Amino acid sequence: MASKISVLLVDDHSLVRKGFRRILDDDTELTVVGEASDGTEAVTKAQELKPQVIVMDMAMPGLNGMQASIEILKILPKTAILMLSMYSEENYVRNALEAGAKGYILKNAMDIDLANAIKQVASRQRVIAPGLLSSTPLPADDSDKLTNREKQILQLIAEGKSNKEIAVLLNLSVNTVSVHRANLMEALGIHRTAELVLYAVRKGLVHIP
Repeated sequence: MASKISVLLVDDHSLVRKGFRRILDDDTELTVVGEASDGTEAVTKAQELKPQVIVMDMAMPGLNGMQASIEILKILPKTAILMLSMYSEENYVRNALEAGAKGYILKNAMDIDLANAIKQVASRQRVIAPGLLSSTPLPADDSDKLTNREKQILQLIAEGKSNKEIAVLLNLSVNTVSVHRANLMEALGIHRTAELVLYAVRKGLVHIP
């Protein structure tokens, strides 16, 4: 029997944590190993419990979700963080991804599937709830600047893969992947990984559940 995915719930509202725990307790593939009510406690609990996934509220008093995520990932870089937020503006999504979050979903969405989102980030997939990205289309010919190999690498970057993981998947050297990555960023006029992810989502190069 496969081991369960360990989850730490972080939210400053106890009723929200209880509600999410009730949902997750019904899933046989997940186990909630702890809860935290603020960012500082989240860092402490993460060090103590070493969960595979942290469901992190973005807006909390004191140390907020993004700040806590940065601190946690310094210590536990393999932990997947799923950011829950009331904010649907694109800059919040961008900031969360830059802080290291693997996913970003709206906590007040009626169709939220928290259990599935947790499983996806646990398997290193990127999860961004639909409707969070700008409806303004990118220039139609942007992707035409890229080679097929660069498009492959772009998709894998958007899925959260590291240069080393991409190198293994595509049977390339890490240095070659780094060169391709630099080339596609230059071609698109993009300088940050989070912006690459948003580009890939808008172009349909990465699946959004």
